[in-house]
Parts: sequence; C-alpha cells; structure tokens
Amino acid sequence: MKQLFLFSLLCILPLLVNGQAKFLAVNPTHEFQDTKEGELLTHYYTVKNIGNAPLIISDYKVACSCTKIELPSQPILPGSEVKLKMTFDTKGKYNWQDRTIVLTTNTKKKQEKLRFKVFVISAE
Repeated sequence: MKQLFLFSLLCILPLLVNGQAKFLAVNPTHEFQDTKEGELLTHYYTVKNIGNAPLIISDYKVACSCTKIELPSQPILPGSEVKLKMTFDTKGKYNWQDRTIVLTTNTKKKQEKLRFKVFVISAE
C-alpha cells in the first residue's frame, strides 16, 4: 500500500509542479453578416482552459483601436470557460475586414489568436 501511495505521488507531483494552462477557443473565427459602415459589432468568444493549471490572459493586441476585447479579471481555472466580449467599430471601414486578435497568455505558445471577418458596406 505504501508503494502504491509513493508511486501515485510520483506520478501526480510533476503535474502539480509543471502544470500547464491550455487554451481552447470553441469557435476561434467568427464571420459577421454584411454590415453598414458606422455600426458597432459585438461578439462573444467562448474560451476554455483544457489544461491543468490556471489560464491567465493578460493582454491583447489588435491592428487598430476600432477593435476592443474585455479580458477576464481572474484566472480561468482548469476545466472552466469564460466568454470574451469583443467589439468592432465599423466607422470609417469598408469592404472586407479580416481582423486577428492576439491574446497574451501563460500557455506554452504564449500567444493565442481569435479572428473575425465582416464585409462593411460603405455609407457613401
């Protein structure tokens, strides 16, 4: 019995010490319907932590200030999910918009990506 306990401890200990958060976006790419210029678009991305350590999303980068995302204020625990709210202001935009959101995380890759596409109809 003591040997089984020690064996179990040796198997679990590396997971506790070297735990890794793993990012999974349920639908990482979202395509909006055609939209008139000037509208504010909103989408919620579902993000899961499928790892064995808390997932931290600390920052994000986008091509312009027209795209914003609300990051979680707390770490995402293993097995949990959150919804990240993204907004895109189409003012001054037209034709195809294909945007990538780069999230800074504590995953092995250090960065994870979300994407959206929309065709914006010019107001002119």
